[in-house]
Amino acid sequence: MTTTNKKPLVVDLDGTLIQTDLLIESVLALIKHNLLYVFLLPIWLLKGKAKLKQEIASRVDIDASLLPYQDKFLEYLKAEHANGRRLILATASNEKFAHSIAHHLGIFADVLASDDQTNLSGQHKLEGLQRALGNQDFVYAANAMVDLRVWEGADSAVLVNPEPGVIEAVQDHVENPLVFETPDLNSVKNYIKALRFHQWLKNFLIFIPLLMAHKFYDLQLLSQVFVGFIAFGLCASSVYLLNDLLDLADDRQHPTKRHRPFAAGTISILKGTLLIPVLLIAAFGLSLLLPLEFTGVLALYYAITIAYSLYLKRFAPIDILTLAGLYTIRVIAGAAAVSIMPSFWLLAFSMFVFLSLALVKRFTELLKLQHQHQTTTRGRGYSTIDLHTLAQFGSASAYTAVLVLALYINSDDVTKLYSHPELIWMLCPLVLYLMTRIWLLVHRGELDEDPVVFVIRDRHSLWLVVIGAVLLWLAI
Repeated sequence: MTTTNKKPLVVDLDGTLIQTDLLIESVLALIKHNLLYVFLLPIWLLKGKAKLKQEIASRVDIDASLLPYQDKFLEYLKAEHANGRRLILATASNEKFAHSIAHHLGIFADVLASDDQTNLSGQHKLEGLQRALGNQDFVYAANAMVDLRVWEGADSAVLVNPEPGVIEAVQDHVENPLVFETPDLNSVKNYIKALRFHQWLKNFLIFIPLLMAHKFYDLQLLSQVFVGFIAFGLCASSVYLLNDLLDLADDRQHPTKRHRPFAAGTISILKGTLLIPVLLIAAFGLSLLLPLEFTGVLALYYAITIAYSLYLKRFAPIDILTLAGLYTIRVIAGAAAVSIMPSFWLLAFSMFVFLSLALVKRFTELLKLQHQHQTTTRGRGYSTIDLHTLAQFGSASAYTAVLVLALYINSDDVTKLYSHPELIWMLCPLVLYLMTRIWLLVHRGELDEDPVVFVIRDRHSLWLVVIGAVLLWLAI
């Protein structure tokens, strides 16, 4: 072991040992617990950043075993600890969280962290280390520009996923720093995954009212609906980001959701937080190009999704009814974008179809838990004992939708819109086959994604949609 390796290794926490920011995570956890804390945060901050962290930590718990650690760097630390090297965790995070992480890992001899008086960052951290180590040289491991002051007092440096410009700045004080970098961290691919662009497929529901009104050939109206499609997509992506940020703890315990970018720490939680208002402003900016009713529907959609993310999704069956409503709101938004009044029949059909598909989504999640020998969903109001009941509700909703379609075809409204309404009768067996097949695949465990996205991607389902569209066209 070299002389350098015998020197204490001081390790920063946020962005270095873990691929996240505990202050932002704890704020999000606090808001999820009670939205009213938003109004207390500025008051606490006026008393200093250390006081802010202390107030949050006193109300929030972080599970150290679930945090996204920098795996390669952690392996290095464990090897150094095994060789007898003294490791010190020094962080600006609150001492409650720091001690929890140190206890979980069991490799740190000492912990220096922020308390209710001192925010242990920059110069304060350097002074704290000098008091703890005296005149002893140390090696400092961190990642950010704010850590330069500590590196100035260190003998050597370890850089973990350093921010832009950090390597060059550190080399002015320390020669040949050891560097750990995680491939694809903060890559465009990870941001695309977080924004869930594939979920934009749901927004094609916005085009349905224009199609059913037989005005799809009107380029002006078509362009308006397309603008609405983009606006809804941007708004939905902002909600997906917020939902993932609020659900970090739950997602990290989920067999598949733990791989989501924020839960896995593969993109910056700070940048993700800042991206939410940017997407939202862009969405409502585009909505101003459309009738005012569309902006109102978009605002309603956003309000319901926020309520769902913060509160409603915890309760069965309110969460399912809310999901079905959010699908139906897309249809209403399509009508509002071109100032068309959606028919009672379309809304009734949409309500039952989307309720069935929302039940498919929840049934799929519970079936996965059952296969993994788990019984309850975290943060939801369901257990695997509900599988049979959910299947009954879903099948009933699906077949009720077909009944509504049959009643619509037999109504006077159809004879006014179609010259050959008898052709539309074929839609009933088509929809019946589609919904029955979906539920059959769900029971077999062969459907593992959002059911609306599945219908748009599935070859059999697309052929049914094409056949249905041709029948509608021939019936005109």
